[in-house]
Amino acid sequence: MTTQPIRNKKHIKQISSYFLNKGELRNYLLFIMGIHTALRISDMLRLTWHDVYDFDNNRVRTEFTIVEKKTKKSKIIAINPSVVHAINNLFKQVNPATEDRFLFAHPSLNKAISRIQAYRILRTSAEEVSIDMPVSCHSLRKTFGYHLWKKGTSLVVIMDIYNHTSYAVTKRYLGITQDDKNSAYLELKFST
Repeated sequence: MTTQPIRNKKHIKQISSYFLNKGELRNYLLFIMGIHTALRISDMLRLTWHDVYDFDNNRVRTEFTIVEKKTKKSKIIAINPSVVHAINNLFKQVNPATEDRFLFAHPSLNKAISRIQAYRILRTSAEEVSIDMPVSCHSLRKTFGYHLWKKGTSLVVIMDIYNHTSYAVTKRYLGITQDDKNSAYLELKFST
């Protein structure tokens, strides 16, 4: 089965609450950052505290620049207020001693968690809150675009954020269903 976005906002809230209730602030940030930045998991796991936190001014940065591992393209990411809040909470919990420490650090090793660990974290959270669809690392990236599209953001902007070169790829990413198409037909009203 192809990875799908998390379409239901209730499911997003359930997963968020799951991590918060367990005090798993690193995993909460992983989820929140994934659905608010559209970064691939390989790029998220490479982030250090220096990338997102200004140690000189003791605050979360407003944006950061990353060179995508897959495309080798540079991208500026604005940090959403929800992500700022999650970063601040994790900062208070782990109090990173150095700027070069990984944001998604393994608790006992001086390295980031693996892609497999990230996948297990997300899959387990979905299972624990009884979401009946597979949730993976790539679900987060797709969730970002799907909800932007539902809010009316131009597909051109979404394509650019994803660094996609074709509409077909973006359309597949968004996981547009027949229900989405039906809603579009039924929402349009002209006074006659």
